[in-house]
Amino acid sequence: MNEPKYISVAIDGPAGAGKSTIAKRVAKDLGYLYVDTGAIYRTVGYHMSLMGIGPKDKDGIERCIDDVNIAIEYRDDGLQHMILNGQDVTDLIRSPEMSMMASGVSAQPCVRAYLLDMQRELARTHNVVMDGRDIGTVVLPDAQVKVYLTASAEVRADRRWRELTAKGELVRYEDVYTDVVKRDEQDMNRAIAPLKCADDAEVLDCSYLSIEQVVAEMKAIIRKKAGV
Repeated sequence: MNEPKYISVAIDGPAGAGKSTIAKRVAKDLGYLYVDTGAIYRTVGYHMSLMGIGPKDKDGIERCIDDVNIAIEYRDDGLQHMILNGQDVTDLIRSPEMSMMASGVSAQPCVRAYLLDMQRELARTHNVVMDGRDIGTVVLPDAQVKVYLTASAEVRADRRWRELTAKGELVRYEDVYTDVVKRDEQDMNRAIAPLKCADDAEVLDCSYLSIEQVVAEMKAIIRKKAGV
């Protein structure tokens, strides 16, 4: 008997483009498993920060990577909960500092190798919507559907600034914009699996689209590519 064929939807794009929001909505509508790979890398970065290890400390990261025990739990709230060494760190990994840590540690070969099998196994055993920086180019190069979701740096910075201020954080738009540009440069120019659009990906610019419009566009692409 042939193994069931599962559908993989790979969504790549720069930080702040709304990948997680859109991927989560699309996965829910289709009944697929949503996999936030950025949260996985943030969890590794959080562990390294607890150990006092910087994102570019290759030796330190290699020394401590085997101490990282990550589990993913899906609960009734619809969130992907990240469990680090038995502790739910889902809320603790969502700071700008952890965003930069994630970008840094994800450039380390030992981290990528450690997490690659975890991500591919999920795609082998489920219909998935997986978002990140290199899903369509490295993690799931054979995904039936690949989308590069993007937006201008100005729009992404404004969204992030509004999100942070809504939480009561005192941040300047200019500082958030600088962080966005810096993150883009870091992600696009890293030596290992840099952020780029897969040759066979559909580009979707969501700078001036509502969430509902982006979800509709994304589902139309999936129907066209995967026939669902």
